[in-house]
Amino acid sequence: MSGIIVVAEHRQGALRETSLECAGAAQELSLQGGLDYEVALLSKEGRALSQPLMGLTASLRYIDHGAHENYSPEPYLEDLYALVGQEAPRFIIMGHTSQGMDLAPALAARLSAPLVTDCVGLKIDGDSLICQRRVYGGKIVEELGLKPAPTVVLTLQPGAFDQPSASVDTQERDHASCLNQPEHLRRFVEYLAAAVEDVDIAAADILVSVGRGIGDQENLALAQELADAMGATLSCSRPVADAGWLPKSRQVGTSGKTVRPKLYIALGISGAFQHQAGMKGSETILAVNKDPKAPIFQVANYGIVDDLFKVVPVLTERLKSL
Repeated sequence: MSGIIVVAEHRQGALRETSLECAGAAQELSLQGGLDYEVALLSKEGRALSQPLMGLTASLRYIDHGAHENYSPEPYLEDLYALVGQEAPRFIIMGHTSQGMDLAPALAARLSAPLVTDCVGLKIDGDSLICQRRVYGGKIVEELGLKPAPTVVLTLQPGAFDQPSASVDTQERDHASCLNQPEHLRRFVEYLAAAVEDVDIAAADILVSVGRGIGDQENLALAQELADAMGATLSCSRPVADAGWLPKSRQVGTSGKTVRPKLYIALGISGAFQHQAGMKGSETILAVNKDPKAPIFQVANYGIVDDLFKVVPVLTERLKSL
């Protein structure tokens, strides 16, 4: 019996970051409730994808079948339903991604189980589960207390949870697929690649990111000069991308990209939760904002409360003189 089952997610031959974050959330719940947790990896050949999960979960279960090479809802649903019927887990966790938003409601309906989506916090209170979700555009965090249920299905907001911290010996197990019908009503056809981007901000070691506080498109040159002085890449928050001042490929956040650079410099970014979710995993965060109550300071390692138009030129000149 598994207390918690994490449904791993992969795409085009690589495990997705949300799988590790879901394992981290499962670890937190397991410590609170004294539950075991395991990761279920549905794929064509799970061992070819599993390396990032090694040491992060005590149990890794492979459900290999040709129909799982790419995500398709019906084959996934059939095998997960069979697994849950066998293991009777208390919680089933997956990412709040396009896959999770498709699969979780279908699985919950099949199980007649409660479903809570887009969670940013979880805790066990006796026999109940407390789920935190952001509402009203992220301005408020609501807490939902669930009545005891045999199984609860959860999806987690990407970037809201850390990866597991402890290193454990991972036991690998094979689980036979129950699929016996090769054809389904829906099937995977192909991935449609996004347009070629001018730069991949997710691969950058240093990011200088600008927000609404930059004021005008012409002021981007100030931030670009700082970025050039330190060999960084220029990125932005959503308002800058929406205004067309920088391409969408430069946007950080839940509707942009999740980044984890060694250094993230936030200039004039208030730091709404949508933006924080995309950058709070950075090794070091420096924020410059003239509002001392800006949410960005809650996740920053270093903060400068001042006008960025005063601070940035000083930083740039100092870097150029080194």
